[in-house]
Amino acid sequence: MMFRRKRSPPAPAMPAAPLTNTRIGWLMAVAACALLPHADHLPAWLNAVALLLFTWRLAQWKLGWAGASTVVKALVVIACCAGVTLTFGRLFGREPGVALLTLLLVLKLHELKSVRDGHTVVLLGYFMLLAAFLYSQTPAVAAVLVGSMVVITAALIALTGPPAPVRALLRQSAWMLAQALPFMLVLFVLFPRVPGPLWGLPLDAFGARSGLSDSMSPGDISQLSLSGEIAFRARFDDAPPPARELYWRGPVLSTFDGRTWRQGEAARRLNDGTPHAVSGPRTSYEVTLEPHGKNWLFALETVAGLPLGARVSDDWQVLGSEVVRARRRDRFESVPTARPGREEWSAYLDAARRLPPTGNPRARALARQMHLDAGSDAETVDAALRLFRREAFVYTLTPPLLGEDGIDQFLFDSRRGFCEHYAGAFVFLMRAAGLPARVVTGYQGGERNEVDGFVVVRQSDAHAWAEVWLDGEGWRRVDPTAAILPSRVERGLADLPAGEPVPFVARADLGWLRDLRHRWEAANNAWNQWVLSYDQQKQRELLARLGMAQPDWRTMTAWMASLCAVIAIALTLWALRRQIAADALARAWAGIDRALRPAGLGREAWEGPLDYADRIAALRPDLAAELRTACTLYADARYGRAAHAPAVRALRTHARALRRHRTPPRT
Repeated sequence: MMFRRKRSPPAPAMPAAPLTNTRIGWLMAVAACALLPHADHLPAWLNAVALLLFTWRLAQWKLGWAGASTVVKALVVIACCAGVTLTFGRLFGREPGVALLTLLLVLKLHELKSVRDGHTVVLLGYFMLLAAFLYSQTPAVAAVLVGSMVVITAALIALTGPPAPVRALLRQSAWMLAQALPFMLVLFVLFPRVPGPLWGLPLDAFGARSGLSDSMSPGDISQLSLSGEIAFRARFDDAPPPARELYWRGPVLSTFDGRTWRQGEAARRLNDGTPHAVSGPRTSYEVTLEPHGKNWLFALETVAGLPLGARVSDDWQVLGSEVVRARRRDRFESVPTARPGREEWSAYLDAARRLPPTGNPRARALARQMHLDAGSDAETVDAALRLFRREAFVYTLTPPLLGEDGIDQFLFDSRRGFCEHYAGAFVFLMRAAGLPARVVTGYQGGERNEVDGFVVVRQSDAHAWAEVWLDGEGWRRVDPTAAILPSRVERGLADLPAGEPVPFVARADLGWLRDLRHRWEAANNAWNQWVLSYDQQKQRELLARLGMAQPDWRTMTAWMASLCAVIAIALTLWALRRQIAADALARAWAGIDRALRPAGLGREAWEGPLDYADRIAALRPDLAAELRTACTLYADARYGRAAHAPAVRALRTHARALRRHRTPPRT
């Protein structure tokens, strides 16, 4: 006979825990901490919508306003999704993804009914903090996000634990995160590094970057020079060269259409990865380049040693194997005194003499006359430089607009311009005189940070100069700007006349602010070098210093497991000791033992409070009443529902009484 097991009915579902007003307040704080770091890069309309929805929910919480209906929330979702699509052109990627997360977070505040909904808000808050690192990873941003994480973790504790004061919850959250810090450091140092940037996305995370372009029109570099952003940092093995020798070569422009200079065919021809042979004393240095969205690198003229994967074009521009989308470090060797291109191919020299067939007739006539009056090509170069020194040319960040014959207007009419005006006009004169010449763009100079020894090159150091090819000498660097304002190549933009829009960081009259900025930038650089740029190479170097010359994944896994186990044991022992030491009730109970132990009446480790009272009552009936009262009080406070604070005070009183009567009376 077969017996069929009778199925029991399903257990009733546990009701969802309700949200108290205090917990709702914590969730509002979570939303504020998660949304504020994204306010500067979200669209203005989305910030307005998020603020409106947040304020509405705040009024509902504090003033008892009616909540948003389902229809209103559905219309907001549809309208915001359409707005995100129109703003970014897509619904996937970094910017639209963060925008949609913002929308979900503020709408979830209007659907709070249980603790489970609160957990969703906390999880969205953690995701928003993580997404903030996709935009900026500076120490200041990291500090703000750490503070926000303390608040969000405190909100999570408030959702799952008993009611507690705000200060106590924040302190508990900070302690929890502090205990996780050693594990984070071990994993950061020993976990195998992933090649490529950690905080980035493959497509839209790398939009347009500030920096030089592959073309140059009047006004381009002067606009770039208004920016104080850091382009790259350099650290020299020996003392850095003087500022007048720091010419950081970038794109070389060899074609001219009458207004705009552009790169020519030589910029696309690369050698086999070995730089051209140059001789002379070498300078070794390391460049930490900020991402700029192009594949070119910046090195001092003339480069003689290249990093792995870099190449040099026929016009001596250093190019990387891929677009610079993340901060990178490269080592170079340069020979500042070298004159490259002594044996140049004739087709390239012909291209370096080419000009548009028409335009700028006065400049053409002037160049021909200078060449006729000069005895050689070198004297023609000197004659052009004397022209800039002799005439009333002005170096300014606000040059006037030029028309169709811009070279003529600049040389004979306005005579006001920035470095691109002088370099472009000089190269035009040389070509009109029959000399091969080209425009070189890059950066000139740099500011040495006395705190960490790095030379900081900013966008305000962007510069343009010229190169002229002379038979038997090669390409000679000629900087017409130095003929107008020699201090430009010595001190950057600091010595421009009053009234010029000099970048704030380039001003020379704020010494105290410069020292403060140097310290802050040195801290940022250390953060970049050892945290954000902690790549496979840095990891190998650090592990080699720690004694692991050839670490493999087995060794690193064993080290990680061992260190994490040691940290866990140490934290456990510390937590247990701290718990015992920090328990006021336990300390008061220990005072009872200390009061009776000198009389041989101390408590055994295996004895509970009531057993202890029974044993002492049999030995010392005169202490029985006092001790039984103290033991019962402690048992009710420790294992029952009695309040701790009154019990602690009473136990201390009983300990003093027992100490006075622990000596037995005489019979």
